[in-house]
Amino acid sequence: MSTEVKVPVLGESITEATLGQWLKKPGEPVAIDEPIASLETDKVAVEVPSPVAGIMGAYAVEEGATVNVGAVIGSIDAGNGASAPAPASAAAAIAPAVSTTAAPVAQAENSDLPLSPAVRRLVLELGIDPSKIKGTGKDGRLTKEDVVAAAKGAPASSAVATAVAAPATQATGPRQEERVNMTRLRQTIAKRLKSAQDTAALLTTFNDVDMSAVMEARATYKDLFEKKHGVRLGFMGFFTKAVALAARDVPSVNAQIDGDEIVYHNYLDVSVAVSAPNGLVVPVVRNADAMSFAQIEKAIGDFGAKAKAGTLTMDDMSGGTFTISNGGVFGSLMSTPIINPPQSAVLGLHRIEDRPVVRAGQVVVRPMMYLALSYDHRLIDGREAVTFLKIVKEAIEDPTRLLIDL
Repeated sequence: MSTEVKVPVLGESITEATLGQWLKKPGEPVAIDEPIASLETDKVAVEVPSPVAGIMGAYAVEEGATVNVGAVIGSIDAGNGASAPAPASAAAAIAPAVSTTAAPVAQAENSDLPLSPAVRRLVLELGIDPSKIKGTGKDGRLTKEDVVAAAKGAPASSAVATAVAAPATQATGPRQEERVNMTRLRQTIAKRLKSAQDTAALLTTFNDVDMSAVMEARATYKDLFEKKHGVRLGFMGFFTKAVALAARDVPSVNAQIDGDEIVYHNYLDVSVAVSAPNGLVVPVVRNADAMSFAQIEKAIGDFGAKAKAGTLTMDDMSGGTFTISNGGVFGSLMSTPIINPPQSAVLGLHRIEDRPVVRAGQVVVRPMMYLALSYDHRLIDGREAVTFLKIVKEAIEDPTRLLIDL
């Protein structure tokens, strides 16, 4: 007797998804509600739980296939976990898309670890045995970061070291290419960013900010803050508070265009750009203007952990009236971020570096950061954008303004 596994309801207006990864192989025991597959939607990855306990049966669709809500993707057979041979379609579904060397392929295929397509490709490219890597993802699964870290610590005899030591051999070998289908999330990101460029009148204004006061405040209170609230005092809390302060004086930055109307919001829902294994995602910190520093930092930290584990939900991603993107964590000096429609503005943060500046007629060294505000010029005038960025700068350089609402 078998029980069908169907694509669950994925969220409002979402009717289809891509089967990104099978988490169980045919013949493996499955507990009730245990994740057996991962679906990629336009926004997040969603795990499909087993409706019953039993044995993983045959796959009805392979990884990479597009499936509709309610479609049957596999089955759970009755049993107590006795192993069964995997059908040919299952073997094809879990096999790597491209083989580069015989040994890494065998290691990747024979490993009991569930590997995502991206992780599997990286394992093959770097010649790493996945069974020897401790995963830090959900349920101990491997992430791309785990594989990269393992490669950095691999002995010189590994495939990576061999490639470095013998460039001549590599140069004379066949040149290879690999074609990989874009994930549904990457397709959606591409469409939304291109739509923003085609629809909005994008413009970016810049300023720089002296981070001395914020860095001094963090150094003074970080230990007490973490002891009391159980979360680190970061920079995002300061910038979110500064954005809330500036949005009160320049409400158009927190507004959006809807047809021939402008929608103003008396609340601030901040979309915080965080890095996930499948691309950049923007979970939303709701009512950020009414939150404390600790609440903001905790919310952002929780989103970061969920993004890494691939457990962000539709509710986490929906809405948002303004975006803060921190390219500085990756070392970016300056950029022109693209707005996240239907929002009208995005604040880009960048790396902090010591630079010479003039203070009271003297050249001194200060920790400086470039700020970039990209905005829709159809709604936001240049004067408003510059004013908004100036208020943010002043609040960061003198955090007391955040306490007395100046």
